[in-house]
Amino acid sequence: MTAQERRVFHAAAPVRLDFAGGWTDVPPFSTREGGLVVNAAISLSVRAEVELGGTGMLLRAEDLGEAAVIAHATQLAGHGPLPLLRAALRMFPPGPCTLRTFSEVPVGSGLGSSGALDVALVSVLAVARGEALTREQAAAYGWELEAVEAGLPGGRQDQCAAAFGGFHLLGFDDGEPTIEPLDLTEDFLTALEQRILVCFTGRSRVSGDTIARVMGAYERGESGVVEALRGLKETASRMAEAMQQGDCDKVGALLQRNWELQQALDSSMCTEEMGGLEAAMTQLGALGGKAAGAGAGGCMFFLFRDSDQVARAKAAATHLGATVLPVEWNGNGVRTW
Repeated sequence: MTAQERRVFHAAAPVRLDFAGGWTDVPPFSTREGGLVVNAAISLSVRAEVELGGTGMLLRAEDLGEAAVIAHATQLAGHGPLPLLRAALRMFPPGPCTLRTFSEVPVGSGLGSSGALDVALVSVLAVARGEALTREQAAAYGWELEAVEAGLPGGRQDQCAAAFGGFHLLGFDDGEPTIEPLDLTEDFLTALEQRILVCFTGRSRVSGDTIARVMGAYERGESGVVEALRGLKETASRMAEAMQQGDCDKVGALLQRNWELQQALDSSMCTEEMGGLEAAMTQLGALGGKAAGAGAGGCMFFLFRDSDQVARAKAAATHLGATVLPVEWNGNGVRTW
């Protein structure tokens, strides 16, 4: 079958664990002082599928159980259900089609699933139009899709992780992100993978209002928020060094430091469920842990001294009502077929 005869196109993009520096990739802090983030892509992914043909456009988010029918492309303008899918079709219109999306992570996980969805959407729609995006373009268009076309607030780290995969130190300012791969040993990567526990505590309660509140406090020069954001940036730099040294103990301590700084940004960052889980994991020997993403629900992840501790911690987390998610590093980023 030739490319012109193909009717169905697919893309999959990984979600991520943000080890340090999250929030510093969000304007205006990133544009004024420059942000730094250390993150790593994991094997859980978000997928998008385009089937060309038919009349109009059918949009289906299978993981959400939501759908929308668009009779004519002009109806994609303005607000409506499934805003990211609608925005993607405005940016890369393929003609009449069915656009489906699927996610392997819970809604509101804090693992950057919306950023992964951004990258999967622009990548699959570009391929359906006979175009090919570089990884840099997939990350850039993915961020433009969410922040500009859909008008949703947030940073840029998630799209970078989804597009490139792997472990990176990411820099953010007025221009395009700087993407520095971290040179890590296989022994360290294996140890890290075996000693991390990722737990979903419940849907994240962070909203655009929370982001606006934090960055508004930064713009007003509120010392607690300003110092916390600067501390998060410094923690990301130290995290990259600790990883390159293969120092798991230091990685654990820096995870904990990052979590303390996250909580200093806003009083809503740590929910009751998160506090209970953190106390239990600390009692079981966690070196450190933090909320994935912004906080206020979603996932937390913890680093332990050995795999035996992880096994006991899994049982304790499940008993507390958390859902344990698998961890496997993804070094490839977005793929299309």
